[in-house]
Amino acid sequence: MSFFISDAIAAGEPASQPGIEGMLFPLAILAFFYFMFIRPQSKKSKEQKSMLEALKKGTEVVTSGGILGKVAEVDENFIKLEIAENNFIQVQRHAIANMMPKGTYKAVGKKSANLAKAKKF
Repeated sequence: MSFFISDAIAAGEPASQPGIEGMLFPLAILAFFYFMFIRPQSKKSKEQKSMLEALKKGTEVVTSGGILGKVAEVDENFIKLEIAENNFIQVQRHAIANMMPKGTYKAVGKKSANLAKAKKF
């Protein structure tokens, strides 16, 4: 009679067991959540871990705070970044967000140097 509340069963009738039809909808929901949320997150986590393991001296990176730099030293927990000529900062390994293509650091450095020269006049 009602969609949410099952009808009362007479005392003499055996109770019916929900078969595979009753388990199909909850299993479909679990599969949906796995493929939409859990699997992509674990895949992204594995990619981030492999990227951090591949860091070496000279790699150009961007931190999660948006700082562009070139890796000067790699430690177990920290990375020393050169953010300008002879200016270094240390960041934690997990703060590295992306690896940049070769030449990005030099191109941005030249562009900012040209802007600084233009502002002097």
